[in-house]
Amino acid sequence: MNILIADDEQQMVKILSSYLKKEGFTVFEAKDGEEALAIFDANKIDLAILDWMMPKIDGIEVCKYMKENSQTKVLILTAKSQNEDEIKALHNGADEYIKKPFDPRILMLRVKKLLRVGEDIQVSSIRINEMEKKAYKHKELLPLTKIEYDLLLFFIKNKGVILSRDKLIDIVWGMDYEGDHRTVDTHIRRLRAKIGDDMIKTYRGIGYCLEVKED
Repeated sequence: MNILIADDEQQMVKILSSYLKKEGFTVFEAKDGEEALAIFDANKIDLAILDWMMPKIDGIEVCKYMKENSQTKVLILTAKSQNEDEIKALHNGADEYIKKPFDPRILMLRVKKLLRVGEDIQVSSIRINEMEKKAYKHKELLPLTKIEYDLLLFFIKNKGVILSRDKLIDIVWGMDYEGDHRTVDTHIRRLRAKIGDDMIKTYRGIGYCLEVKED
């Protein structure tokens, strides 16, 4: 799923982007309302996280445009604290409203609720329950480590997409990881042993891809 973050506070954008990418979302970033609309017009955006007080075009105007032209979910961030401001945001189409400062973990829960991410994800014989952070194969619980679970979830959310070692390291291990990139190969080998050797295909020199034939 594609999520757009539009906020002129770059540190805020960086933090939210890191959380969202960790959950397997594709993230677009904008520093003002004008750039947000350009990205929106050029891409399919499933959810937009918009700061109310953005330069050039404010978040409310961006929200109105998105709602008039798509089914995109919109979450408004703001330092405004009056109830009237929340009413205005919701009246103009916002699906959710969060006051700054906030805990990024709370925002992630709101994002997942808006996108209905908490529902089980089923791919062939594999089922993942994100709320419980558990994976099953043919109804049998898979004995996955945290890294193996995070890898499987990211592969499933990007089914059919070739993912490089660098991409997997950034998302699953984190951008600050400084270990051997061959650890990706080791963990994928262990994951294959648990879910089936034929599900994750190797593209030599490029990366890995989850490829399954649906029943």
